[in-house]
This record gives sequence, structure tokens and C-alpha cells, in this order.
Amino acid sequence: MAGETSGTIGTVGVVGLGTMGAGIAEVFARSGLQVVAVEITAEALDHGRATLARSTDRAVARGRLSSADRDALLDRVTFAVGLPALAEVDLVIEAVPERLDLKRRLFADLDRICRPTAILASNTSSLSVTEIAVATGRPDRVVGMHFFNPAPVMKLVEVIRTVTTSAEVVGAVQALCARLGKVGVTVADRAGFVANALLFGYLNQAVAMVESGYADREEIDTAMRLGCGLPMGPLALLDLIGLDTAYEILDTMYRRGGRDRRHAPVPLLRQMVTAGLLGRKSGQGFYRYERPGSATVVPDGQTPAAEPLDGARPVRRVGVVGSGDAATGLGELFGQAGYDVLVVSPGGTGELAELADVDLVVEAVADDLAAKRALFAGLAEVCKPEALLATTTGTLPVIDVAMAARRPAEVVGLHLPDPTRAGAVVEIVRTVRTSAEAVATARSVCAGLGRTAVVCGDRAGFVVRALLFPYLNDAVRMLEASYATVDDIDHAMTLGCGYPAGPFEVLDAVSPELALRVQRSLYRESREPGLAPAPLLEQLVTAGRRFREAAAD
Repeated sequence: MAGETSGTIGTVGVVGLGTMGAGIAEVFARSGLQVVAVEITAEALDHGRATLARSTDRAVARGRLSSADRDALLDRVTFAVGLPALAEVDLVIEAVPERLDLKRRLFADLDRICRPTAILASNTSSLSVTEIAVATGRPDRVVGMHFFNPAPVMKLVEVIRTVTTSAEVVGAVQALCARLGKVGVTVADRAGFVANALLFGYLNQAVAMVESGYADREEIDTAMRLGCGLPMGPLALLDLIGLDTAYEILDTMYRRGGRDRRHAPVPLLRQMVTAGLLGRKSGQGFYRYERPGSATVVPDGQTPAAEPLDGARPVRRVGVVGSGDAATGLGELFGQAGYDVLVVSPGGTGELAELADVDLVVEAVADDLAAKRALFAGLAEVCKPEALLATTTGTLPVIDVAMAARRPAEVVGLHLPDPTRAGAVVEIVRTVRTSAEAVATARSVCAGLGRTAVVCGDRAGFVVRALLFPYLNDAVRMLEASYATVDDIDHAMTLGCGYPAGPFEVLDAVSPELALRVQRSLYRESREPGLAPAPLLEQLVTAGRRFREAAAD
């Protein structure tokens, strides 16, 4: 029987049975709720029914659901064509396409059909819940419930309250989230809410890297998976989301969120959508798939061949210049890979003279440009002409160091990004003067270390930091605006996006000081206002505080 108030939700309606809607219906039915699943045509209804059946069958096959529980779950779902079937539900949630006009018309219809006490919820990921709510005569009973894909798996639900949503409705929806086994994070009605506002700026920037030719799709995805421990690279994730969906979300956030250029869709994204390259759903996006809807990637001829290692010079003896943990760690890394390693102090030419016969020198000194220039000038005096000279800088331009060595063709960056873990990727930074032989030698060395090499140009942040740290800076801005708490923001990214750590956990691990240095370098190079360091980040660095420490006060 339908509940009398929003506090006793027993029957729910779901409008729209695509991937997201069918997943939401499954979540409700798994939790013992009676579900009325509605589509606009019999054909669409049959498709939604089949989607739900496939999902529950997979759960049985994987041992996550018994056959009896699956049958009971499906028995709790009533399928119907047309909105009148929702007349007696306690709550209805829509999962129709992200078009404001469509959602407003739908909510106006639901307002006429549903009981006055029924809660009307939108699964929108970027549109204004307020603009949807005012299409009804009950804006106080309209709320956002943003589930994440796949809904049966992801634990986060963003609960969006508008200025008119009643506290009773927010409380009832929060209680419903708990009953579903989800973590409900309540936020105000702002473009992108928490997760999308942080995620899509990062995804858009990755597309810009591809568009500019800075790095190819595999290198970007590999760098972020292995360098940050992410479950998917940004371009593979865009293919999963759907490039048309991503474009609409970005465009909406740009228009509604203050016209931040980080959310202005990159032209390449619009071109791919126009061309019908929508990702997995169409069979091709940034990658080509076995068939529409498949997750299996097939070669498509767009992947550039790996640079040949034919020109790589043999490296047997490696010199590491530096003191402290960084130099010791590099020495151990090369030693364990079988190289003959010599670790020397950067004290002066006398110490550097010991490196006269090495094949590769890797410096591991503090990121001070004057000190690195002086060091590389000294290395040029003592090292043999064919020796490869590598800097591990993560914030300085490699070309500035290379020119000080007076042999820029033999200088590369070898950056091991390590934001939250010991990454298995090395960024080989090639300047405009680096020779092909030097790059080939660096790639050969990385292979000898058992590391995956990603070759990129000499730009601030390289690949990993250029994508990671602006995302972290955006999280600080969100906290600074008092939009969400440290815990809510971290939960949004770990539970909603499957990230191994939330942005503030990462910031505290790498240190706000490093984040500020990297963000300043990105801003100096681009002069993009959206990349300016958040004032709160600067303040915490000045105060010597960590984010979770400050949040606990």
C-alpha cells in the first residue's frame, strides 16, 4: 500500500528505462520496494525490461544474487506504458534524456497525475533542479537524486535540495538512500553538483591534450591509470559515459556555472559528436569497439606506432646525483634492475668527476632552477659526450635545464609521478631540442626498469600533474565556497566515480605545498583564470596546515 507521507516510502516509480533508469529500478527492487517502471512506448518498455533482466542474470552468474532473490526482485517490478500508472506511488524518479524542456514537461505531467504527497525526483546530472521544480505546483516536494552508473554498484547518491525543497522531503530521501545501502550527500542546486563539477573539467582537459597533439589517447589514459591508480583513463571513461552526454553536461555546466573555460567543451568533442562518434554506444569514440555497446576495444589504425628503440644507446652504468631519500630511492630502483649504479652528492665538480664514464645521469635535487642549471653545466664538463642526462623535475621547464648543459639534444625529463602511490609509469619529457636517439634510450631504460614510458612534450605539469592538480584545485574552490564538506567531496569522488582516494586525501598525501607549486606553474604558463591557485590553498600552505586537520577544527 502506498505510504501516507514522504516519510514512509513503500512504492516508487521510475520513468525512463535506459541503462540508468533500469539500474535505478533494480536498486529500488533489491531493497524490497515495490517499483512501477514506466516507458512511453511498448518497444521502449520491452527494451528496459530486457536490460533489467540481463543485469540481474549477470548478478546471478557472478554469485552476487541467488536465483530465488532475482525472481523475487523481478516480481516487485511492475512494467507499464504511460504516466497514469504512477498515480499512487510515494516517490517517482525520472531518468530521461538531459533536456530541460523535456524534463519540465514531464514534471508538469507528473504533478497532475501523482498524489499531492508524492515526492518528485530528478536523476539529472547537470540541469537545474530548481528550473524543473517550478514547472510543478509542488516545488517543495521536488528534489534531485543523482545516481551514478552503474546504479546497482556505485554507492553514492547526490541529493540536491533547491531553495524551495522542504526539509521533510530531504530527510525522507536521505532515509531512502540509507535503506538502499547508498551514501547520500546533500548539496545545493549548483551546476554539476559535486562529482560532475570536478570530473568533467578533468575529462575536458584530457580531450584538449589529444586535440593539441600533446599526447595520444593511450599515453594519456595509461599515465592516469598507472600514475594515479585510477580505474580508467579519461578518454576511455568518456567513451563509457557517451561523448554526446559528456558534451551536454559540459555545455550546461559552462552556461550555468559562471562560464568557466574548464567546462567549455573542447571543439574536438563537438566534432566527434556531430560525426556520430559517441563512444561505446555507437561502437566508436576515442577508441573503436567490437560492436555498438561492447566494451571490447579493437585496433583502428589511430594508435601511432611506438617510437623505435633501434637508435637507443646501451646503458650499463647509471649515475644518480642527489642526497636524501629521493636519490637513495632512485639508486635502489636502478640497482634492482641490474644497472651498475653510482650515487654522488651534488656538492661540486670534484664529486661530479666520478661520473665521467657513466652512460646515464639522473639528477634528484630540489626543484630550484638556478641549482639545476648549475648542476647540468657541471655535468656537461665531466660526462662523456654521448651520455644521456636526465632531470626528474616535476615543476620546472626541462628546456631551461637542457640549455644550461650546452648539449640539449642529450637531455630529457624522467619524471616518476607519485601522487598517492608508487606509480608504474615514467613520463619521458622531450624538449624541442631533444634528439630521437635520446628519447629511444630513455624508453629503453624505462623498459629495463619494468616501467611504462609515456612520452610527452615540455609543458607545465606534463601529463599526470597537468590533469590531476587542476582537479584538486577545483575541489579546494568548492570547499572554499562552502558548497560541500571535505568528507562529502571525497565521498563523491570515491563512491561516485570509483577513485581510489578523494581529492583532499590526495592533497594531504602529496602536500598542499606541492599542489600550490604545480598549480602556480600551470597558471604561469597558461594564464587561464580557471587554473589560478585557489586562495584557500595558498592560505593553508601559509599556515602550514593540512585539509583534514583544518576541517577537524
